[in-house]
Amino acid sequence: MGTSGVTPDGGIARRTLIWLGVILLVLGFLGHFFAARAIGGTYVAFRDHIFGFFLILVVSGAIVAGLGWRFWRGRHDITVLIIGALQALFGLLIYINRFSVHG
Repeated sequence: MGTSGVTPDGGIARRTLIWLGVILLVLGFLGHFFAARAIGGTYVAFRDHIFGFFLILVVSGAIVAGLGWRFWRGRHDITVLIIGALQALFGLLIYINRFSVHG
């Protein structure tokens, strides 16, 4: 019998989900960054948007980590993926809402 490169615990799939979550986190950050740049690119705009990104990350991360501890213990890949998806969604919403900011 031959061996495959996949581990019995799904190591490759878990690493893929973690990387996808990290990529979604970066996309969420870029949503905040580009929204700050679009509304003027001042120090205050960047400070507020970056602070907002990390505030959302801490609050949503704590909630999702608590749910993960309760419902999918040991599956850190799912936790990172959900946090990344939430951040990407918030980043997209923040970027879209930049159009409603009047200077």
